[in-house]
Amino acid sequence: MKIAERMLLSGNEAVALAALRSGVNLGVGYPGTPSTEILETLGEIGGRAQWSPNEKVALEVALGVSFSGGRALATMKHVGLNVAADPLFTAAYTGVDSALVIVSADDPGMASSQNEQDNRRYAEAAGLPMIEPADSQEAYDFFMQAVKLSERWNIPVLFRLTTRICHSKTVVQCDGATMPAATPAFRRDIKGRVMIPGYARLAHRRLRSKLAAISEWNEEGELSETVLHDRSLGIITSGVCAMHVREAAPRASMLKLGLTYPLPMRQIAEFIQNVERCVVVEEGDPFLVDAIRAAGLKIDSKSESFRFGELNSERVRLILQGEEEPDAVPRKPGKPPQLCPGCPHRNVFQILHDMDCIVSGDIGCYTLGVMPPFEAMDTCVCMGASLGVGLGLRHSLPADEARRVVSVIGDSTFIHSGITGLVEMVYNPPATGHVVLILDNGTTAMTGLQEHPATGRTLDHHRTRQVSMERLAESIGLDSVEVVEPGAMEPALTAALARNDLSLIIVRRPCVLAAGKIRQYEKAIAEDAACASCAE
Repeated sequence: MKIAERMLLSGNEAVALAALRSGVNLGVGYPGTPSTEILETLGEIGGRAQWSPNEKVALEVALGVSFSGGRALATMKHVGLNVAADPLFTAAYTGVDSALVIVSADDPGMASSQNEQDNRRYAEAAGLPMIEPADSQEAYDFFMQAVKLSERWNIPVLFRLTTRICHSKTVVQCDGATMPAATPAFRRDIKGRVMIPGYARLAHRRLRSKLAAISEWNEEGELSETVLHDRSLGIITSGVCAMHVREAAPRASMLKLGLTYPLPMRQIAEFIQNVERCVVVEEGDPFLVDAIRAAGLKIDSKSESFRFGELNSERVRLILQGEEEPDAVPRKPGKPPQLCPGCPHRNVFQILHDMDCIVSGDIGCYTLGVMPPFEAMDTCVCMGASLGVGLGLRHSLPADEARRVVSVIGDSTFIHSGITGLVEMVYNPPATGHVVLILDNGTTAMTGLQEHPATGRTLDHHRTRQVSMERLAESIGLDSVEVVEPGAMEPALTAALARNDLSLIIVRRPCVLAAGKIRQYEKAIAEDAACASCAE
């Protein structure tokens, strides 16, 4: 990306540029649509960015950076924040020494996700301020505000994007201003950072005081925008919904909120008093509605039918008219997603289907094994769940059915959250044993061919130490560990299902889309090594 004063940027690109110009020392995360491009762009334009094994580790690394006085960015999709929730809640208590901004990219309508959760709830539950931009310009501007807010109150800040903001491009005007870089240095603060109960009780009180102060600051309206036009209709909204509102009701008065937790209730009450009828327009849960009504303010809201999927200008018009959404008109079905025609692991699912296996599946492109013609997946819950769910099935089913259970997981997903399931398998082995298949395609394919710890390459495709999944499995005591080509999988699986031991079969063949790039990366690594050797 070539940096200029005026650019057409996606929300993800705008966040990356803002992170660079606000002096972020390190950006960390796990690839997940719609957030993936933030760190890729940050690395491309000269920032320091890296992939972590999962979101929990990423947030912990980012927290360590902020404890050191450095500025940190942690990125993830909405379900990734579930994985990071453990450190998230306690980080609100410990606070930070320098800025920590946590990007949660929500996916209303589930364009590429297993659920439609509304992560605005995390701000209230964890007690963290949350900022929501409405377009790429605000993604750029508000990110810098998030850094300032984080450092003013020494608190992590949630920065909530949605799919439409992440991937839509709008013009961004940059003045080229940068924030002075932070200078990391360790400051000992045992009572502030070691959350034993006695210290945590005090930290909780400090957190609530911070939120009260932030709420007062939010009343000043620095991140809000009030437009008073036609007083007969007022609309309270935030994020991308503001764009739909402007198109659906251009003459209506509007209060657009940028900092949506904690809310500026006096500002909201004043706006409501200045209009005859006030409607809250928001995607997903009635987050704003619940908070405003709890304050005793009178507003109208959408019906339950509008809770699902993304909003658009037409749906907003119906909300403003107080109408129910009509039943969806059946559309001609599009082409369903499928495994790539040249995927070397397609035959794995054919074999699982033909052998009538009970397949506990996982997140990733291999989830598409559930689609015709294979229909070879029986469960898929979340990252890493294939192992735990498969073990549960093995523990409870009659022996003849239990021996048909196979857990299937990809290499990146295994690194993300499958390792602990493997430990569980060794620690609490079912009577019939268990069989795990890792379909290793050498990349994080579903989100755009990113690296992970088992590829031996960093985010920018440079050489690093490689995690060996087979050696890892052997070290924790599995009975049988095999590495096979896809064509040799059937006899290996047949033999493993016939035994009562714990078997891991790694089916290894590069993704067809990544194979050429992997060869290029390895060639570049070899050339760099040769040059370094000559220089010596």
